[in-house]
Amino acid sequence: MKTILIFGGYGGFGGRLSQLLAARGHHVLAAGRNLEKARQFCQTVQNAEPVQADRNGDIATILAQHEPDIVIDAAGPFQGSSYQLVEQCIKAAVPYLDLADSRDFVCGIDRLNNIATNAGVPVISGASSVPALSGAVIRHLASEPFQIEAIEIAISASNKAAAGPSVSKAILSYVGKPIKIRRGGQWQTGYGWQDMGHVSFALHGSPVIDNRLVGLADVPDLDLAPRQFANQPAVHFRAGTELGFQNRALWLASWPVRWGWIESLKPMAKALLGLQNMTRAMGSDISAMKVEMFGHKDDQPCQKSWTLIAREGDGPQIPTFAAVILIERILQGELKSGAYDASKLLTVAEFQPLFDGYAISHQTRTVDPGPSLYQRVMGSEFTRLPSSLQKLHKVVRDGGFHGKAQVTNGTNPFAKLAAKIFGFPSAGEHDLNVHITVDDTGETWTRRFSGKAFSSRLQKSGDHLTERFGPFQFLFALPSTDNGLRMEMAGWKFWFVPLPLFLAPQSPASEWEDDGRFRFDVPIILPVVGLMVHYRGWLEPAES
Repeated sequence: MKTILIFGGYGGFGGRLSQLLAARGHHVLAAGRNLEKARQFCQTVQNAEPVQADRNGDIATILAQHEPDIVIDAAGPFQGSSYQLVEQCIKAAVPYLDLADSRDFVCGIDRLNNIATNAGVPVISGASSVPALSGAVIRHLASEPFQIEAIEIAISASNKAAAGPSVSKAILSYVGKPIKIRRGGQWQTGYGWQDMGHVSFALHGSPVIDNRLVGLADVPDLDLAPRQFANQPAVHFRAGTELGFQNRALWLASWPVRWGWIESLKPMAKALLGLQNMTRAMGSDISAMKVEMFGHKDDQPCQKSWTLIAREGDGPQIPTFAAVILIERILQGELKSGAYDASKLLTVAEFQPLFDGYAISHQTRTVDPGPSLYQRVMGSEFTRLPSSLQKLHKVVRDGGFHGKAQVTNGTNPFAKLAAKIFGFPSAGEHDLNVHITVDDTGETWTRRFSGKAFSSRLQKSGDHLTERFGPFQFLFALPSTDNGLRMEMAGWKFWFVPLPLFLAPQSPASEWEDDGRFRFDVPIILPVVGLMVHYRGWLEPAES
């Protein structure tokens, strides 16, 4: 029997972890600030003993008094937390592990590596669903040769698996705040609980968990996952509860933070818990997680996914599983000394015995994404395009390109006004970055000329390519040429209303390859008014 000191040992995740470890025969010290809550918890758990302790208090005395074989921090929130507890454990030569999901905390743990190594103790951060389980799944999906371009992770929690105060504070700490995210071949800025999307979860032979709403979350994977691959692929992580209106409410609340009207939503944590408790009877007992990987295998588009569905309210058990496995390995002396995160320590197979004890199922599958948008529009003519054009127009999920552009603006006042409305760039030479995101219905192109962005949405309509700028839609034919393609205007609409073609802006755009580079020339000319904007230049795949 080993003695395991767990800070937050009677809380939401900490309590579950205490129960699992006590059931394995360990002596669990369930520690926290509220001794009465610790006592009540331990009355229901064999091999558990209550301890009053503050993770930010006098740790040295607690360690000296109880002499634990390992210390676990399951208290949280870790956002904005110091390494005081970790340093005290290292000083006392006691192994340490936590369930942290804070990006800064987990990704910064290696700064303690030298002192942990010298003390001869392992210090592990992030032994939870992220980044321990998510990291194991990423390596599982990437186990065969695969040029990875994008990784997307989503977690949707059952409404009945209500978050505790620490989880609520952790989420609210980054809602509306800027989040550094890898996409389009570069580091960009997203915002917490924005960039919303719907995710469906399906296992073969089971009903589909359909269209759950999730928003951008700030987790360690956003830093750790790109580092695993030489090309640093795009990585998205979204999370949410199963009730869409809860996520939409949080999305609405994120805007005052983003606009700088308020500093943070953390003071609303108690109110958020109260509102969630009012809706506890709604929803189901099903939680789900999904990891998708997009890219090319043998020069063909490829999509691989891993889906987990937890029923019967068993979803909240999952964040404790990585800790259970790693604690046993630490106690058996299997992990090296030093301070490091848990993203590369486990395999999916190691989780299976724990999954088997609950209503938890998972499945891996490979999906054919099908032809790209330009392939569907051009048909067999697409194969005539030079390789640089094919590469740009065969992006799977997320792609980035950079280059140079020369921009000329029209001089007519109406042309200037129109260019400003559409957000076209100013005249001159610009550094150009193009970010292409692909989904089931089309592509979104975001072009950044010297940092100033404008976007358009591309889709297939009949035999044509449709490009949408705000309420305007332009239809193009895409005939191939000897060394590229042309974009020939075939119609235009305002919203859904067709407009006369003779009044349409003229845009005899072309793409071709020169010296191995993708080249483009895009003039936009308004009837009567004349030139609105003309941009031309080159692009190549963004470097990692």
